[in-house]
Amino acid sequence: MPSGINVRIQLFMKEPEGIEQFIAEQKLRLAQDPKCASSYYNLGVAFMNQGKFDEAIDAFEQAITESGRMFEAFVNLGYIYFKEGDLEKVVKANLRAVEIEPRYARGYANLGFAHLQMGKTDEAIEALSKSLELNPEIVQAWCNLANAYLQKGDIEKSIETNKKMLELAPDFALGYNNLANAYYMKGQFNEAIQNSEKASELGFEVHPEFLKLLEPHRRKAKKLSAKKSKTKQPVIKSKTIKTGKAKKSE
Repeated sequence: MPSGINVRIQLFMKEPEGIEQFIAEQKLRLAQDPKCASSYYNLGVAFMNQGKFDEAIDAFEQAITESGRMFEAFVNLGYIYFKEGDLEKVVKANLRAVEIEPRYARGYANLGFAHLQMGKTDEAIEALSKSLELNPEIVQAWCNLANAYLQKGDIEKSIETNKKMLELAPDFALGYNNLANAYYMKGQFNEAIQNSEKASELGFEVHPEFLKLLEPHRRKAKKLSAKKSKTKQPVIKSKTIKTGKAKKSE
């Protein structure tokens, strides 16, 4: 199960308490300086937070027009396109972001996620690996890379990647669920059961169909455990106490 798009929601100025007031302030700044890229960017963020995606797109595109280095605007455009279901545009927007800022790890993470959703496994692995090379602490990138390996059929690599992710984020419930799926595909059912139970303990709702697949293996494991406990019952040996012969009385 992939983990979603990273979005760069960052304001260049401190946001006032009321978002409408903030929008009015940015428009006033633009009236004074129509080429202020940061004001257009801030407007885009405000509109995006309100769910006004068309207005946000216009503002981000204007920010890009006024500043060719506005890679954050491309990242946020990618998020909007993702929400609108246009993965091709998600890829294009994040490609532009990493062209402008080649060391922007989350841009590569977003690229990898989009490629994974599109079934382009090799491209996903390449982009996610680059993301983690730049920033090995992006949990979502580890998660999606593990899923990309699983999608490719490299179960061992998927398990290895999931384990690295869980070392970084030991309470990441989705990671245990994905690891359970990988172990199930490998035929290691006990490990699959253990990791699905851990995912549930951490609050993740494991898919009912997967739980049904695990149930016969769970019952089998319980029977084997009960059988082993019976055979391991301790045998109490009787101990013979030797007594010496009584001496004859003289």
